[in-house]
Amino acid sequence: VQLQAFGGGLVQAGGSLRLSCAASGLTFSTYDMGWFRQAPGKEREFVSFISWSGRRTYYTESVEGRFTISRDNAKNTVSLQMSSLKPEDTAVYYCAADRDHSGSHSPDEYEYWGQGTLVTVSS
Repeated sequence: VQLQAFGGGLVQAGGSLRLSCAASGLTFSTYDMGWFRQAPGKEREFVSFISWSGRRTYYTESVEGRFTISRDNAKNTVSLQMSSLKPEDTAVYYCAADRDHSGSHSPDEYEYWGQGTLVTVSS
C-alpha cells in the first residue's frame, strides 16, 4: 500500500493551496480517508475526514469553512482544498486511510499513511 501526498508549498496568508493524495495497492473505494497535520513541536492532529463513499465529511473546527475535502474513487485520489490560509496552518500534512470505517479523528485508527507534504503559510 502506498499513499503519496503532494501539493504543499509556500503561500502567503490568505492564499490557497490544493493538496492531493494518490493511493495504490489497496481497494481505495472501500477506505475512509483522512488528512492530518503536524506542526513543529506539536502532536499530529486531525484536519478532515471523508467516508469511503464521499457522503460524509468532517473538519476540525479551526479549518471549518476554509478547507474542503473531496475524493475521486475512479482515480484513487483524495484532495484537500485549502483557502484563506493562516500562519497557524503551517505544518506537514499527511493523508491516511482507514479500513475499518471507524469515523475516528484519532491517528491510531488509520492503518496507512502517506509521507507528508509541507505547507508553509507566511504572514
